Amino acid sequence: MIRAHIIVEGRVQGVGYRANTSRYANQHDLKGWVRNLRDGKVEILVEGDPEMIDKLIQWCHRGPTSAHVSRVLVDKTDAIGEFKGFMVKSTP
Repeated sequence: MIRAHIIVEGRVQGVGYRANTSRYANQHDLKGWVRNLRDGKVEILVEGDPEMIDKLIQWCHRGPTSAHVSRVLVDKTDAIGEFKGFMVKSTP
């Protein structure tokens, strides 16, 4: 199990990015959360199987059809088992 902190840049707010990320994560048994940031980016903190997280990262580069992703930043560490499910969080 690993943990990934992901920042997605581009036209990623107001296009269903969070809802689609949550759906993808739940379908692939990933745990954590996704939220919009005030600077227009989307932040994801996720734990799970390394292969499934790599697939999520690949998906993040595309996102939903109405998104335009310009950059995806990823920082991976060991999972700590912090999450029970995957949720959409409010903007901080």
